[in-house]
Amino acid sequence: MSVLTRERPAEAPAPRHEQLSEGARAERRLALLLCAPAIIVMLAVTAYPLAYAVYLSFQRYDLRFPQLAKFVGFANYGAVLSSPYWWHAFWVTAIITAVSVAIELALGMAFALVMHRALVGRGLMRTAILIPYGIVTVVAAYSWQYAWTPATGYLQSLLPVGSAPLTHTVPAIAIIILAEVWKTTPFMALLLLGGLSLVPDQLLDAARVDGATGWQRFWHVTLPLMKPAILVALLFRTLDAWRIFDNIYILTAGAHNTGSLSILGYDNLFTALNLGIGSAISVLIFITVAILAVLFIIGFGTAAPGYEES
Repeated sequence: MSVLTRERPAEAPAPRHEQLSEGARAERRLALLLCAPAIIVMLAVTAYPLAYAVYLSFQRYDLRFPQLAKFVGFANYGAVLSSPYWWHAFWVTAIITAVSVAIELALGMAFALVMHRALVGRGLMRTAILIPYGIVTVVAAYSWQYAWTPATGYLQSLLPVGSAPLTHTVPAIAIIILAEVWKTTPFMALLLLGGLSLVPDQLLDAARVDGATGWQRFWHVTLPLMKPAILVALLFRTLDAWRIFDNIYILTAGAHNTGSLSILGYDNLFTALNLGIGSAISVLIFITVAILAVLFIIGFGTAAPGYEES
């Protein structure tokens, strides 16, 4: 009698961990020792303040009455999230971020294309475009405030007599967005210019030979290859715009319903001296920034640097 047997599939060999030589281990130890001072400094200037802010956010702590400080758990977070001031500042911040970053992406891409394709005066053009970004934000904000000052501003003179756009919510937010776009579009253009330099000319030439128009080459060839650069540019600018403080503080100081989340945190920490509520606002801003970063990386998928598809 014959016995039928089924062959078992050969098991994949277990991955073997490569044994490091003594020299490789010594190099790793040296690398850790060389990185240790920088890591310690980063932990000292970032980790400790962040941990202390989290600790304060669980306290009822008024700097005018430090002896009355007490642990209140998540009460500060509940008070902030249930406050209409938080949600108004949240939506003002979201509007400024979304509109300014969208405009900066469009203008930055246009400037990057011009700088990339310019044949004459390329260095001068790049220098001229980057001038606004080289100006300190506070100085730039004061120049915009002067431009819109009634009776003296050179832009204010274009409006009817008696109008004061910085004293009304919608015009003031529009001016804040305009100041942000003027100041930071060069930064966006600089990052996108780096992405354009990575697009091979051979692919564009092949698409041109196949009959693709300029728009088709840009949409189907250039943009897909620029996804990592676009991700970095959008991520940096969105996180920076979400923490906007300088322009609003100089132009309106948060008056007329133009305050952002950072202005709200500043008012509670340094004006009201309420360290508990102010720290809770700071922690919530940090959490929203982290969520935005994760959403961007997930949304761009394989464009995220370091992503490996299994």
